[in-house]
Amino acid sequence: MTTFNTSRQISATIVQVFAAISDPVRLARWWGPNGFTNTFTICEFEEGGRWSLVMHGPDGKSYPSENRFAAIEVPTRVIVEHASQPTYRLTIGLEPTDAGVLVTWSQAFEDPEVGRRLESIVVPANDQNLKRLEHEVFYVAGS
Repeated sequence: MTTFNTSRQISATIVQVFAAISDPVRLARWWGPNGFTNTFTICEFEEGGRWSLVMHGPDGKSYPSENRFAAIEVPTRVIVEHASQPTYRLTIGLEPTDAGVLVTWSQAFEDPEVGRRLESIVVPANDQNLKRLEHEVFYVAGS
């Protein structure tokens, strides 16, 4: 397996951060790297629930994605199994800290070669995802 780990400290409560992850409307606003938007067909935010979406890239291309919420531990962890190619398992962890919440993002590719090939895309995209999550937390919390 090839695993990429990213983390971000967000100055908010764990409840605020988990709400931005667990609410499909909010999730659609921040999911993906910079410039991407989403259309969710189904988002059953429950253990074993399906999550089907199309990510629309800034290049005008659409990227369909089929997923399953493999595990949900409110409010500390969500595991997403990405069933579309390339297959991977994403674990999002939330840990309260004195400064807010440490969000960890661990993306494990089943095929190490695929992971290595995508590293130059995945690493910056994961960081952008967490920055967009942070913006979503503050956007809603501040409104």
